Amino acid sequence: MDLPPASPDDVARTTELLSAARTVAVLTGAGVSTDSGIPDFRGPAGVWTKDPKAEKKAHISVYVSDPEHRQNNWAQLAAGSIWEGREPNAGHRALVDLEATGRLHTLVTQNVDGLHQRAGSSQHVMVEIHGTTQRVKCLDCGEEAPMRKALERVRAGEPDPSCRSCGGILKSATVSFGQSLPAAGLERAQEAANACDVMLCVGSSLAVYPIARMVPTAVRAGASLVIINGEETPFDEVADVVINASISDVLPTIVRGLSAQE
Repeated sequence: MDLPPASPDDVARTTELLSAARTVAVLTGAGVSTDSGIPDFRGPAGVWTKDPKAEKKAHISVYVSDPEHRQNNWAQLAAGSIWEGREPNAGHRALVDLEATGRLHTLVTQNVDGLHQRAGSSQHVMVEIHGTTQRVKCLDCGEEAPMRKALERVRAGEPDPSCRSCGGILKSATVSFGQSLPAAGLERAQEAANACDVMLCVGSSLAVYPIARMVPTAVRAGASLVIINGEETPFDEVADVVINASISDVLPTIVRGLSAQE
């Protein structure tokens, strides 16, 4: 979907808010990675928009109860996932530049693609609230291992590799529907929302809870709210700035503006 360019006034206002902030909390969603060739989920051309059945299959109960589904999932991963070979885009790199200004308190991402880290975002500011595709986790004993090792086993002939420690079901270390988000990650996200001067939401529909609670938490605590996304969100009416434009175009422009003001 082609988006119109951002309003210069909105860009200037966002730069002004970030420039005045001591602490910025960032929440990113699938939209920040679409320019890296990774489709989002709920947008007009999203994975689940085009195939609603795929969303239902994303529930943990289906994964646990259906061996055929697990085998198909492993086969797709072994053949090359939608994340494989993707590179960070200018939007990811702009957040690295924002971190370099010393303002970025916490970067919470709903994405599991690892592109923020590959762009250079520091691990100590990151919260991967929905996990990562770079590792696998046993659903029984909780042991984790690199994803590549599990995929080597699949390619060697194990269609549904099990945990080598306890024999339990292995799954990518991502949070599926029906699984709880990590308590420590949620706590960090809420602390960041309470502490920030600006809440910057980038590429998220802000429709997935409980992480979307960061937004009202930040607003109640007195933070300014900036939303950069290709679609409307439920919080547009309470935002100080809403920008519906290409993230990889507008976010670098905003962050470059910080240097011009310093």
